[in-house]
Amino acid sequence: MEFNDYQKKANRTLFGNEQVLTNCALGLASESGQVVDLVKNYTFHGKDLNREELTKEMGDVLWYLSQVAQWADIPFEQVAQENIETLNKRYPSSK
Repeated sequence: MEFNDYQKKANRTLFGNEQVLTNCALGLASESGQVVDLVKNYTFHGKDLNREELTKEMGDVLWYLSQVAQWADIPFEQVAQENIETLNKRYPSSK
């Protein structure tokens, strides 16, 4: 799936028109914290890494991130492309 297609499809599930940016930013922080918690429990508490739950939580992070970009009228593809360009500059000799 292309990033811009994902962004459009995800946007159909965004409800509300007040404080959308704040809601999405707070949701992004919350869902990122859930990813961190899964990794913390795996790393420091000896729990199995639940890949199914990790995938779900990463999907939630992706949704909120795509909607922050949508609110700011930034194509999600642009976010991904500019990040790859930054990584290529930062790590020019990496595979």
